[in-house]
Amino acid sequence: MNHTPSAAAPERTHRPHSPEPSARFSKRSATAVLVCWLLVVFDGYDLIVYGTVQSSLITETGWGLTKATAGTVGSMAFLGMMIGAIFAGRMSDSWGRRRTIIACAALFSLFTILCAFSPNAFVFGGLRLLAGIGLGGLVPSANALVAELVPAKWRSTIATLMMSGVPIGGSVAALAGIPLIPAFGWPVMFLVAAVALLVVVPLGLRFLPETLPESLTKLPPTEKAKQTVGFKSLLRSPYLGMSLLFAISTLVTLFAWYGLGTWVPNLMQLAGYNLGSALTFALALNLGAVVGSVATAWAGTRFGPIPTAIAAAAVAAVALAVLVAGPPVGLVYVMLVLAGVGTHGTQCLIIAAVASHYPAHLRGTALGWALGVGRIGAVAAPQVGGLLLAAGLGVNSNFLAFAGAAAVAATLLGIIGSKIKTTKIKTAKNQSKSTTSLGASNV
Repeated sequence: MNHTPSAAAPERTHRPHSPEPSARFSKRSATAVLVCWLLVVFDGYDLIVYGTVQSSLITETGWGLTKATAGTVGSMAFLGMMIGAIFAGRMSDSWGRRRTIIACAALFSLFTILCAFSPNAFVFGGLRLLAGIGLGGLVPSANALVAELVPAKWRSTIATLMMSGVPIGGSVAALAGIPLIPAFGWPVMFLVAAVALLVVVPLGLRFLPETLPESLTKLPPTEKAKQTVGFKSLLRSPYLGMSLLFAISTLVTLFAWYGLGTWVPNLMQLAGYNLGSALTFALALNLGAVVGSVATAWAGTRFGPIPTAIAAAAVAAVALAVLVAGPPVGLVYVMLVLAGVGTHGTQCLIIAAVASHYPAHLRGTALGWALGVGRIGAVAAPQVGGLLLAAGLGVNSNFLAFAGAAAVAATLLGIIGSKIKTTKIKTAKNQSKSTTSLGASNV
């Protein structure tokens, strides 16, 4: 049904429904997608902001942070994201996307704001953990909602473009940090989250429809219980193998992406650049990720998400390996842009592939599973980066670790592509046999 609710019946706006399949991208759906994208922008800001203040936390707070313990604190948000991604994806499949999205956005905004008032590293880490639960839950829930609001032919493209919000938010954090941190100190960077809480969350309450998976809403009540949602269905035939491959490829991709996002400013300072210059390197990484979101959205539609993801991961691995050679400053910027294109572009394409591979009643759970397990890589990356530096292995050890992760991602995605191709060939053969048998019986 395609009508605008009247003031007398506002409850209809958010009543659970199943989006009607359509080749047209309606204005109402476009508005909802835009709001989801804005929430993802703040998700990206709140996540990447730690990298912009890390040096200040080590040198200015008196909390006694070292490179290794700063890595541990940085990992707390990613640990929360792992929890949030797994459970929010499952929740969105069970009781609706809108409720889950709004709850996650309010959660990460509130606890990010409270980080500004942290008295010590322990409280700061705990608040980042709680904020991370909301950060991790938002992305799979928002992507599941968007997949149901747009025509199937646009699903991969929109899913990829949606994720451009993460590096755009990271770019805003890097740009804001250059003037704000010297002028007002590190706490002001966390107060920016008030914009999400006071502006974007109310927009979500106004414009996001409440949906449940189409395959569930079309079933009569007596049949809904038979349509199993959750990890039991996801982790058994015929989905088990692909679910594991998607999860592990997400893990190594997020290891590279969030490792770079957390450590690039500090790595560049250790390489001899001042804070302002180090933050411009972080900006280059995030701008590259924005470009990667757009470029891979086009390429993913043109060549398919998996082949494009393989190429993107390979580009990231090569770019990070080049940084080890200590190239001139101009080439460093280019390689960081390419690393952003490759790492974040790969992750966007994996999300698009997952959203397209699974049926509607498992989509949120599958996205939550892949991103939740993938957050293990995000949790490990800040820790590994700090431990490598604490061990005296130098800046290049980080770039090598992240390059290796990107190379592993390219390999795993190659296996996924091969399995998908094999499945399609088998399906085509079976259909051909069925057609032949039907023809023979008719004769």
